[in-house]
Amino acid sequence: MKGLKTFLLLTFLCALGGCAKQPPVPETQATGSPQTAEVKRVTSVGVVSAAPQPVEVKAGGTAQLIVPLKIQSGYHVNANPPTFAYLKATQLEIAPSEGISAAAISYPSPATRKFAFAEKPLAVYEGETEIKATIKADNGASKGAHSLVAHLRVQACDDQVCYPPGQIELQIPVTVK
Repeated sequence: MKGLKTFLLLTFLCALGGCAKQPPVPETQATGSPQTAEVKRVTSVGVVSAAPQPVEVKAGGTAQLIVPLKIQSGYHVNANPPTFAYLKATQLEIAPSEGISAAAISYPSPATRKFAFAEKPLAVYEGETEIKATIKADNGASKGAHSLVAHLRVQACDDQVCYPPGQIELQIPVTVK
């Protein structure tokens, strides 16, 4: 019963703010002028970058797409699937276009880390990792250059707090042969 109460409390708190603790007050840095200060705010999309590699696929065939992720040192993002249902998983969605679509998306094996805000270790991605997808071109897909739109949803955390989730829009260059 105590475990259920703890789970429900954590679920409620994370629904309000992403995790059990709120982000710290943003730091300020002097910009050279004594009257101005630049606010340095941490955001999920600010600590994660993604650069899909161009992919070539034959009409009627499939090819592997690789989306390298770089997560700034000192931060992590939740794995897919996440350890708890209330955590926001890293998720790639690729919209189909002009006879080209994602047939499957696979996520990397996570690291397991213990954090002060969670009672058990969490499955996370840190540093550099890759999301892979199988791209499929229909027989009727026109040959030449195409661009697929994708959205990468992430929620960055440090060792004390999780930041609001964010979404990175990606353009995936696809050439149909």
